[in-house]
Amino acid sequence: MGIIKTKGIVISENNLGDFDKMVTLLTPSGKIGCSARGARRNQSQLMAGTQYLCFGEYMIFKSSNSYKINSCETIEVFYNLRIDLDKLNYAAHITKIIQDTTYENQSTYKILQLFLNTLYAISETNKNIDLILSAFKMRLMCLLGFMPNIRNCVNCSTEDSIQFFSLKDNGFKCSSCGKLDTSCISLSPTTIDALRYIIMCDSKKLFSFNLPDDSLTELKLVCNLYLNEKLEKEYKI
Repeated sequence: MGIIKTKGIVISENNLGDFDKMVTLLTPSGKIGCSARGARRNQSQLMAGTQYLCFGEYMIFKSSNSYKINSCETIEVFYNLRIDLDKLNYAAHITKIIQDTTYENQSTYKILQLFLNTLYAISETNKNIDLILSAFKMRLMCLLGFMPNIRNCVNCSTEDSIQFFSLKDNGFKCSSCGKLDTSCISLSPTTIDALRYIIMCDSKKLFSFNLPDDSLTELKLVCNLYLNEKLEKEYKI
């Protein structure tokens, strides 16, 4: 029992009774399900901070078996997501993946950072949203322990003639080995470089690149299939 002070973002909200809410916060220490009494009253100080996709700082009372939000201070509400239906749909798609891959009492600092950076890129920049989404998916897979081999061929270890990405063997394959693997996706050199950048770059620079349309199509395919394969679930938007 006691008071917890933490930053977090609301990844789900549900009405409870006449004026209360149940919200799920993603914090640096995992997900927390919290009640927010009176949050739906017009004058409630909890109203803004308990909205979907609000990022803020929360004072939470922890009892033996429940959490209750006592107060909150909003930091970012991602307003542009709320007024653009396409952007909101992408944000909801990302949030669904976050919901499925995070848990209570889990170190989620880097996942929270990735989530916030991704929402910011969708909300505040003119970047191609499919590029943002693809980079998010591959980077999340790395944070979850599914980093693919991007240095050499996963089969023969050569660094030459890399032309394929193997879903079965989790990484790049050369022109010879890739032809023997039916799970392989043929990639251009530009897409190969993009994947290496996404996986290895500083987190703050994740979205600091662009791709031509043909390479973006390849990147989108690889990232979608790789995430679906590893999470054993088909995510559609």
